[in-house]
Amino acid sequence: EMVSPVTVLKNCVALFQSRLDAHDLNPVLDLREGEGVEVLADQERLQQLFANLLENSLRYTEAGGHLEIRTETSSSRLTIHIFDSAPGVPDSELPRLFDRLYRVESSRSRAAGGAGLGLSICRNIVEAHSGNIEARPSPHGGLWLIINLPLNG
Repeated sequence: EMVSPVTVLKNCVALFQSRLDAHDLNPVLDLREGEGVEVLADQERLQQLFANLLENSLRYTEAGGHLEIRTETSSSRLTIHIFDSAPGVPDSELPRLFDRLYRVESSRSRAAGGAGLGLSICRNIVEAHSGNIEARPSPHGGLWLIINLPLNG
């Protein structure tokens, strides 16, 4: 069905707000450009996507760190940027982050738990929506995730 990813994202952030507050992680949201944009999507899977990504930021971003979520649109897609702060992921590990069962062997992995499935599931959800997801180093010292979802019509 036609779904507003920004609405789903806002609702997900609201569900995580008490946990974000407890971690002293106050998300900065700039979602104006994606407001009113709808895509052909499975709302429950988008909810799972955003919940997994927020869970990763909670798990791997140091308390009191930075979390920024921003959207932008073009004629053909909605792009969602999620930036967090330290610790980061080594550049050499970025291409493998979305591999099933892969975990970075650093402070962003075993110490915080996780089975290495979250980002793999995220990639599957995004690709099932004919989109793509990539990881880069964040300007805030952590991870920058970029999700592109095609606009239909």
